[in-house]
Amino acid sequence: MATAREIKRRIKSIRNTAQVTKAMETIAATRMRRAQQQVLASRPYSEKAWEVLTYLARLPQSGEGVHPLLQQRPEKNIGLVLITADRGLAGGLNSNMIREAVSFLKEKDKPAQIVAVGRKGRDWMRRYGPPLRATFSSLGDRPTSVDIAPIARVVIEDYIEGRYDGVYVGYTKFINTLRQKPTIFRLLPIEPAEPTVEMAPDYIFEPDMQTVLDTILRQFTEIQILQSIYDAIASEQSARMVAMRNATEAAEDLISDLTLRYHKARQQSITRELLDIVGAAEAMRKL
Repeated sequence: MATAREIKRRIKSIRNTAQVTKAMETIAATRMRRAQQQVLASRPYSEKAWEVLTYLARLPQSGEGVHPLLQQRPEKNIGLVLITADRGLAGGLNSNMIREAVSFLKEKDKPAQIVAVGRKGRDWMRRYGPPLRATFSSLGDRPTSVDIAPIARVVIEDYIEGRYDGVYVGYTKFINTLRQKPTIFRLLPIEPAEPTVEMAPDYIFEPDMQTVLDTILRQFTEIQILQSIYDAIASEQSARMVAMRNATEAAEDLISDLTLRYHKARQQSITRELLDIVGAAEAMRKL
């Protein structure tokens, strides 16, 4: 059994750890509130942008041909934009997303390349996954379209050049503070809206359809990537706050248990010392 001194040293160590996890929980809670506001504020615009994209995909194209981002072709090679966090200590957030991506790639069973956004996904794919096409990290908690532009440029240009026949985005969708869902959706080519979905009566393009389509399709595709990253950030901060809270509570429970053991060990030590004193006194009396 550990001595009282050893137990006391362990209590001090765990208490220091609890202070760190408590501080990390507070920081994550602050960042989580900002990230939640960010993702919930931008989600309606992102959904409407996606709706416009699918509507545009249903429009009859001019004689110049179908826009490259709308071209449907047999899927022989795929690209996956894998969005994970740069850091750990977020429970199963990163491992769940990587597991979902691996399952997706196995199901597709086609040659694939990864555009890794975040160090955790990059490191895993570098060791065990398909080849990396590009990597991006350190985007911060509040990325803008300027930060996302290089990611969108790689994806769009590679698709247009025929490197991929389908581009997918894997990210952790933010649902609420306690629930985040690994999600993968097809980004390119843009699928036409269902025939049952009502469309606007007409679209007027100025200066011409091809110019407008090229601008809108690129920008709205970029918005989908940005929104996915916003979701991933909100999910990361929520998962980290919950993980740090659980770690703090576990440390406090362990401290309580160790404190009880410490008192028992100290009581046993005192009892032994008293017995030694009593024994010595009794021996002296018999002399």
